[in-house]
Amino acid sequence: MSFSRRSFLSVASSAVATVCVRREVSADESAVSWADVRDWGVEGRAFSDTEKYFDRLPARAKGVVRDAVWNLSRHSAGMLVRFRTDATEIHADYSVTSSNLAMPHMPATGVSGLDLYATDTDGSWKWVAVVAPKTQQVKTKIVSGIRAGERDYAIYLPLYNGTETLRVGVPMGAKFQPIAPRTQSPILFYGTSITHGACASRPGMPHPAILGRRLNRPVINLGFSGNGRMEAEVGQFLTELDTAAYVIDCLPNMAADEVAAKTEPLVQQLRKARPQTPIVLVEDRSYSGSWLLDGQRERNTSSRAALKAAYQKLLDAGVTGLHYVDGESLLGADRDDTTDGSHPSDLGFQRHADALEPILRRALEG
Repeated sequence: MSFSRRSFLSVASSAVATVCVRREVSADESAVSWADVRDWGVEGRAFSDTEKYFDRLPARAKGVVRDAVWNLSRHSAGMLVRFRTDATEIHADYSVTSSNLAMPHMPATGVSGLDLYATDTDGSWKWVAVVAPKTQQVKTKIVSGIRAGERDYAIYLPLYNGTETLRVGVPMGAKFQPIAPRTQSPILFYGTSITHGACASRPGMPHPAILGRRLNRPVINLGFSGNGRMEAEVGQFLTELDTAAYVIDCLPNMAADEVAAKTEPLVQQLRKARPQTPIVLVEDRSYSGSWLLDGQRERNTSSRAALKAAYQKLLDAGVTGLHYVDGESLLGADRDDTTDGSHPSDLGFQRHADALEPILRRALEG
């Protein structure tokens, strides 16, 4: 039978809660127990007062942030749902808000797919399967033939599409325990299309997701494709969140003059509201062609110089808790880790995570 959100919330204070799931039988599949993920919560969902459940900004942000930011905030980038089961197969029934399931440089698996991970015997997260959608409404068996045993699973939601609904299914009789979102303070990433997830092949592959697994931390992804511009209107919503760290990674969308004008105000806005929260400033990654194309090299050089100058001014003004990431470290010297010279491939995202991980570890350790 189905269950109400109100009755579930009475037991959701624990990290793991057992729920009743609805039995559904159809002509083309065996008996499956379904659970709506909204009934135990989605990790990476920063605000509860959203217009639609899977939005990344609250409803009150509409008309405050620019329309482009608002529209992109309807994407479910960075969100995941966790559960524990002994099922030998896992199903999904979900729908996305846009019929644009893929992009020329990014497959449907990343734009609109679901990405399934599971814990190994040592507790580490490992990839299992991905959904490659062909329609806005998808009802599918994500994986079957799972080795017997009870383990934790996580499903990452679509990166460049909005999620309308999502139910997880297991065969009738299988154990199923929803795992509520962790209450630990998350790492918040504010940035551009790269933070948003372009051009990962799967929702679990952008560097915020990789770092979430490596550091065992909840993550909030506030990447806004083409629109990560250190805006105070976005900053005011960042200040509402009790985060473990802010990662500000906006330079790919900003010229040097904008960086010079906006870095210090944004950092001061965050620092005034959150005096102790670490703030990580990230330089622009190197364009893949910048070794040969002078225009690309100048864009990287000028924006980095502006960020470094703002960082030094903040230090000189006594602002504490600042950390800095060199842009040249984010991608490889082989220049072979982007899809289009700008957006990382899965290899590029792994390298982003490698560069950010030690700095974030130091920031989190205080």
